[in-house]
Amino acid sequence: MDDLGIGIIGCAGRMGQALARQIVATAGCRLAGGIEQADHSALGHDIGEAAGLGAMGIAIGDDASALFANADAVLEFSAPEASAAHARLAGAARTIHIIGTTALEPEHDRVIAEAAKNTVIVQAANMSLGVNLLLALTRQVAAALDPDFDIEIVEMHHRHKADAPSGTALALGRAAARGRGVAHDAVAVRGRDGITGARRRGDIGYAVLRGGNVVGQHSVVFAADNEHIEITHRAGDRAIFARGAVTAALWARGQPPGLYGMADVLSL
Repeated sequence: MDDLGIGIIGCAGRMGQALARQIVATAGCRLAGGIEQADHSALGHDIGEAAGLGAMGIAIGDDASALFANADAVLEFSAPEASAAHARLAGAARTIHIIGTTALEPEHDRVIAEAAKNTVIVQAANMSLGVNLLLALTRQVAAALDPDFDIEIVEMHHRHKADAPSGTALALGRAAARGRGVAHDAVAVRGRDGITGARRRGDIGYAVLRGGNVVGQHSVVFAADNEHIEITHRAGDRAIFARGAVTAALWARGQPPGLYGMADVLSL
């Protein structure tokens, strides 16, 4: 079987560079191209040089349609509107689309689900193996403990992160809500300030920290009287997300069209 040709959206950014390095380092893959926004300073530069890999003879472009037409799979960690638009291109070209974008709104999700009728799309708030194990554990622990255990989710990211709480934090909250058999939005408390009164039994709270160059830290706290359980994942390098995204692309080859998650990829 030929190597899987993988393209990258946002290839000159920190995540895009990590994806390029992972593709080159992974057996069965080849780097098929990459794009950036039309006004980006990296346009026309060699994608390999941008990622510290040396010249590869592949110029960074800005034509998303061409990228989807020429690649077997496209990896994307970008903005919600862009990811939804690119999902349409993936569906039309029947190209595998791996989406690690966070802060998607219901309308974006609808577009992505429609596109997945024609191609394989793997969408996840977090692509790392460790975080996806944390999601599974969070659901199991929440199901095992009664609402006397308060659930709080604490996350920290670098100073440049635009959305809060993080997509991973919200995914953890939703996993806890599923474990308890409740609607997440009915119990989520996404910020506290001032005189808030006593904590409501059964709520799932969020605390958000931003600073430095922290790649990502997530903790789920189950706190009852005289007992405190905490499960934590710390990401030290974006390479863990890149590795997961490339693993998802390889897994997706040969799968029937549909919308999948990392739980499917990892058989969790």
